[in-house]
Amino acid sequence: MNISELINALSSGAIDDRLRMLYGSSERTLLRQRARYLSAAENFSNLYPERNEIHVFSAPGRTEVGGNHTDHQHGCVLAAAVNLDVIAIVAFHDEGVIRVKSEGYPEDIVELDELGMIEKETGTSAALIRGVCAKFAEQGVKIGGFDAYTTSDVLSGSGLSSSAAFEVLIGTIIDNYYNGGEAGAVEIAKTGQYAENVYFGKASGLMDQMVSSVGGFVFIDFNDPASPVIRSVSFDFEGAGYCLCITDTKGSHADLTPDYSAVPAEMKNVAAAMGCKVLREADEEEFYSKLPELRKVCSDRELLRAAHFFAENSRAEQEAQTLENGDTEGFFELIRESGDSSYQLLQNVYSCRKPENQEIPLAIMLSKRFLNGSGAVRVHGGGFAGTIQAFVPNYLAADYSAEMERVFGEGSCYILSVRPVGGYELVINA
Repeated sequence: MNISELINALSSGAIDDRLRMLYGSSERTLLRQRARYLSAAENFSNLYPERNEIHVFSAPGRTEVGGNHTDHQHGCVLAAAVNLDVIAIVAFHDEGVIRVKSEGYPEDIVELDELGMIEKETGTSAALIRGVCAKFAEQGVKIGGFDAYTTSDVLSGSGLSSSAAFEVLIGTIIDNYYNGGEAGAVEIAKTGQYAENVYFGKASGLMDQMVSSVGGFVFIDFNDPASPVIRSVSFDFEGAGYCLCITDTKGSHADLTPDYSAVPAEMKNVAAAMGCKVLREADEEEFYSKLPELRKVCSDRELLRAAHFFAENSRAEQEAQTLENGDTEGFFELIRESGDSSYQLLQNVYSCRKPENQEIPLAIMLSKRFLNGSGAVRVHGGGFAGTIQAFVPNYLAADYSAEMERVFGEGSCYILSVRPVGGYELVINA
């Protein structure tokens, strides 16, 4: 398609069905997305006026639903793609270079004949682009040049994985155009993780990229991290009368690295005391029977965190099963149990080094008070500061958001829906 065809399709409503699939049925949201895509197309045209033939791509953020701090112990997780995404207007060419201008940032330029790591790029989006291309090339996946303008509403630091969405976007662009989609969602996710771990310089599991790439609710078993077992879970939360609300409590993540690092380290200490590398290899009943001996070599907090893993690991699979059975009340009960376990056993709702800062417990308390037994609420993601997650009846969503924003500030609560697809090319005549 060309720029004019995209603008006409957006203005006429010709692709409203695809926009509703990606972003939900709200007319207000639909109007905002039309305007967003039109703005992106205009900005692309101004940046690259010589490019007329274009493609449009999108990759979503993700939310962790169940399996809090289980993946690094080779456990199970349940997560979902959400209707916040990063989109790209793209023009392909044979110039051997990728140019990406992300809204609010300088243009990244990556020469495709130079795919080795560049130290000064560490921590930048250019490193992610180069890393994705390097891994694809290593695997024999064809790569090629393009110019792109991107804009994202997956806010950085929101716990919704903006970096994974960007990695999946780049991987989807390359795979769809140059390989006819043959690499596929799973390999795109693995390539994104490689780029983030090796080129960007940030350790991360595979969950974020996998959910962004696959879309919908996704159950993942990381027993073999090199070949995770992935199962799509079909459930229409909007149709069931619920939405997903993420509240940013505005707690600072500064100086929390020791708190995050301690969780996997302490779990692995318990695993080592049981003769294992990770807790997934350990036997739960043996753990409880050996508690007196384990207390001699492990701290009480380490043991509590191990207990969280054992219960949370099986709970993630139960959560997936309740959704597949259409059992919303059973699902919510498991989410409440998961939240209580994270609070009491995992202990990742605030930093014990900063006990005066308890934004997450405050937000959970307010949510429970407001919901009064409806839906469910729990800490979201890594914890210690940042966001909470609540499943809220649609008829309460606006009032719930207003209550959260009354306390945590305007714009702090996001009313989301689960997006059924991952990395995606929006085609006019689909």
